[in-house]
Amino acid sequence: MKLSKEWTLFLDRDGVVNVKIDNEYIHDIKRFEVREDFWQSAPLLFPLFGRHIVVTNQQGIDKGLCTAGQVATVHQYMKEVLAERDLHLDAVYCCPHRDGVGCGCRKPDTGMALMAQRDFPEIDFSKSVMIGDSLTDVVFGRRCGMTTVLLHASGEVSEDEKANSDYIVPSLMDFVRLLS
Repeated sequence: MKLSKEWTLFLDRDGVVNVKIDNEYIHDIKRFEVREDFWQSAPLLFPLFGRHIVVTNQQGIDKGLCTAGQVATVHQYMKEVLAERDLHLDAVYCCPHRDGVGCGCRKPDTGMALMAQRDFPEIDFSKSVMIGDSLTDVVFGRRCGMTTVLLHASGEVSEDEKANSDYIVPSLMDFVRLLS
Protein backbone atom coordinates (compact mmCIF):
# COMPACT_ATOMS: atom_id res chain seq x y z
CA MET A 1 0.00 0.00 0.00
CA LYS A 2 1.44 3.37 -1.05
CA LEU A 3 0.41 6.00 1.49
CA SER A 4 0.74 9.75 1.20
CA LYS A 5 -0.52 12.92 2.86
CA GLU A 6 -3.71 12.50 0.79
CA TRP A 7 -4.62 9.52 2.98
CA THR A 8 -6.69 9.63 6.17
CA LEU A 9 -6.17 7.41 9.19
CA PHE A 10 -9.32 6.46 11.09
CA LEU A 11 -8.81 4.87 14.49
CA ASP A 12 -11.12 3.26 16.98
CA ARG A 13 -10.50 4.51 20.53
CA ASP A 14 -10.85 1.74 23.12
CA GLY A 15 -8.43 -1.09 22.40
CA VAL A 16 -6.53 0.83 19.73
CA VAL A 17 -5.50 4.18 21.22
CA ASN A 18 -6.16 3.42 24.87
CA VAL A 19 -6.27 0.36 27.06
CA LYS A 20 -9.72 -1.21 26.88
CA ILE A 21 -11.24 -2.13 30.21
CA ASP A 22 -13.77 -4.93 29.74
CA ASN A 23 -17.32 -4.12 30.86
CA GLU A 24 -16.39 -0.55 31.71
CA TYR A 25 -16.89 2.81 30.01
CA ILE A 26 -13.93 5.14 30.28
CA HIS A 27 -15.39 8.50 31.24
CA ASP A 28 -12.71 9.75 33.64
CA ILE A 29 -9.23 10.84 32.58
CA LYS A 30 -7.82 8.93 35.57
CA ARG A 31 -8.94 5.70 33.86
CA PHE A 32 -7.64 6.70 30.40
CA GLU A 33 -4.32 5.02 29.64
CA VAL A 34 -2.72 5.10 26.20
CA ARG A 35 -1.68 1.63 25.03
CA GLU A 36 2.06 1.04 24.95
CA ASP A 37 1.72 -0.40 21.44
CA PHE A 38 0.13 2.88 20.35
CA TRP A 39 2.96 4.95 21.86
CA GLN A 40 5.51 2.81 20.03
CA SER A 41 3.83 2.69 16.63
CA ALA A 42 2.01 6.03 16.28
CA PRO A 43 5.19 8.11 15.74
CA LEU A 44 5.93 5.87 12.74
CA LEU A 45 2.33 5.64 11.52
CA PHE A 46 1.03 9.21 11.87
CA PRO A 47 3.53 10.84 9.45
CA LEU A 48 2.25 8.56 6.66
CA PHE A 49 -1.19 10.22 6.71
CA GLY A 50 -2.48 13.73 6.18
CA ARG A 51 -5.44 13.39 8.57
CA HIS A 52 -5.89 11.46 11.82
CA ILE A 53 -9.41 10.85 13.12
CA VAL A 54 -10.81 8.83 16.01
CA VAL A 55 -14.28 7.29 15.66
CA THR A 56 -15.74 5.72 18.78
CA ASN A 57 -19.00 4.19 19.98
CA GLN A 58 -19.74 5.33 23.53
CA GLN A 59 -23.11 3.84 24.41
CA GLY A 60 -22.47 4.44 28.12
CA ILE A 61 -23.83 7.94 27.50
CA ASP A 62 -27.20 6.67 26.25
CA LYS A 63 -27.30 4.11 29.06
CA GLY A 64 -26.91 6.91 31.61
CA LEU A 65 -23.61 5.55 32.92
CA CYS A 66 -21.74 8.70 32.00
CA THR A 67 -22.45 12.07 30.44
CA ALA A 68 -21.53 13.44 27.05
CA GLY A 69 -19.52 16.07 28.90
CA GLN A 70 -17.46 13.45 30.74
CA VAL A 71 -16.68 11.66 27.47
CA ALA A 72 -15.82 14.99 25.78
CA THR A 73 -13.39 15.70 28.65
CA VAL A 74 -11.71 12.33 28.06
CA HIS A 75 -11.44 13.10 24.33
CA GLN A 76 -9.91 16.52 24.99
CA TYR A 77 -7.45 14.91 27.39
CA MET A 78 -6.60 12.24 24.79
CA LYS A 79 -5.91 14.93 22.19
CA GLU A 80 -3.69 16.86 24.63
CA VAL A 81 -1.72 13.79 25.75
CA LEU A 82 -1.07 12.77 22.14
CA ALA A 83 -0.16 16.33 21.13
CA GLU A 84 2.52 16.35 23.83
CA ARG A 85 4.28 13.74 21.68
CA ASP A 86 3.54 15.56 18.40
CA LEU A 87 0.68 13.20 17.51
CA HIS A 88 -2.09 15.44 16.22
CA LEU A 89 -5.70 14.30 16.01
CA ASP A 90 -7.76 16.34 13.57
CA ALA A 91 -11.05 15.24 15.12
CA VAL A 92 -12.78 12.80 17.41
CA TYR A 93 -16.28 11.63 16.49
CA CYS A 94 -18.39 9.89 19.09
CA CYS A 95 -21.68 8.01 18.82
CA PRO A 96 -23.47 8.29 22.17
CA HIS A 97 -26.28 5.90 21.24
CA ARG A 98 -26.80 2.37 22.48
CA ASP A 99 -26.79 -0.62 20.18
CA GLY A 100 -30.06 -1.23 18.37
CA VAL A 101 -31.29 2.39 18.31
CA GLY A 102 -30.75 2.78 14.56
CA CYS A 103 -29.14 6.20 14.84
CA GLY A 104 -26.96 5.87 11.73
CA CYS A 105 -23.82 7.04 13.50
CA ARG A 106 -23.06 3.96 15.59
CA LYS A 107 -20.43 1.75 14.00
CA PRO A 108 -20.78 -0.28 11.85
CA ASP A 109 -23.08 2.40 10.36
CA THR A 110 -21.14 5.06 8.46
CA GLY A 111 -22.47 8.25 10.05
CA MET A 112 -19.24 9.22 11.82
CA ALA A 113 -17.25 8.79 8.59
CA LEU A 114 -19.74 10.98 6.74
CA MET A 115 -19.45 13.62 9.49
CA ALA A 116 -15.68 13.56 9.07
CA GLN A 117 -16.01 13.91 5.29
CA ARG A 118 -18.41 16.83 5.75
CA ASP A 119 -15.92 18.55 8.09
CA PHE A 120 -12.91 17.67 5.91
CA PRO A 121 -14.20 17.50 2.29
CA GLU A 122 -10.83 16.35 0.99
CA ILE A 123 -11.26 12.97 2.70
CA ASP A 124 -11.45 10.22 0.10
CA PHE A 125 -12.55 6.95 1.65
CA SER A 126 -10.68 4.99 -1.01
CA LYS A 127 -7.56 6.66 0.41
CA SER A 128 -8.41 5.95 4.04
CA VAL A 129 -7.44 3.26 6.51
CA MET A 130 -9.65 2.17 9.41
CA ILE A 131 -7.88 0.46 12.31
CA GLY A 132 -10.00 -1.19 14.96
CA ASP A 133 -10.16 -4.11 17.32
CA SER A 134 -13.68 -5.36 16.60
CA LEU A 135 -15.89 -6.58 13.80
CA THR A 136 -17.97 -3.40 13.96
CA ASP A 137 -14.83 -1.34 13.27
CA VAL A 138 -13.83 -3.24 10.15
CA VAL A 139 -17.39 -3.46 8.84
CA PHE A 140 -17.63 0.33 9.29
CA GLY A 141 -14.45 0.75 7.24
CA ARG A 142 -15.55 -1.77 4.61
CA ARG A 143 -18.93 -0.03 4.16
CA CYS A 144 -17.09 3.22 3.52
CA GLY A 145 -14.67 1.66 1.04
CA MET A 146 -11.64 2.07 3.30
CA THR A 147 -8.70 -0.27 3.74
CA THR A 148 -9.46 -2.13 6.97
CA VAL A 149 -7.09 -3.33 9.68
CA LEU A 150 -8.21 -5.57 12.51
CA LEU A 151 -6.05 -5.69 15.62
CA HIS A 152 -6.54 -9.23 16.86
CA ALA A 153 -3.98 -10.39 19.40
CA SER A 154 -5.44 -13.69 20.53
CA GLY A 155 -8.18 -16.21 19.94
CA GLU A 156 -9.76 -17.32 16.73
CA VAL A 157 -10.62 -14.89 13.95
CA SER A 158 -14.24 -15.23 12.80
CA GLU A 159 -15.22 -15.66 9.17
CA ASP A 160 -16.91 -12.20 9.27
CA GLU A 161 -13.72 -10.63 10.61
CA LYS A 162 -11.70 -12.30 7.84
CA ALA A 163 -14.19 -11.20 5.18
CA ASN A 164 -14.17 -7.56 6.27
CA SER A 165 -10.47 -7.10 7.08
CA ASP A 166 -7.79 -6.32 4.54
CA TYR A 167 -5.18 -6.92 7.24
CA ILE A 168 -5.40 -8.86 10.49
CA VAL A 169 -2.46 -8.19 12.79
CA PRO A 170 -1.75 -8.83 16.47
CA SER A 171 -0.60 -5.26 17.12
CA LEU A 172 -0.43 -1.79 15.65
CA MET A 173 3.33 -2.16 15.37
CA ASP A 174 2.82 -5.27 13.22
CA PHE A 175 0.76 -3.16 10.82
CA VAL A 176 3.50 -0.50 10.75
CA ARG A 177 6.02 -3.23 9.86
CA LEU A 178 3.81 -4.32 6.96
CA LEU A 179 3.99 -0.81 5.55
CA SER A 180 7.78 -0.67 5.51
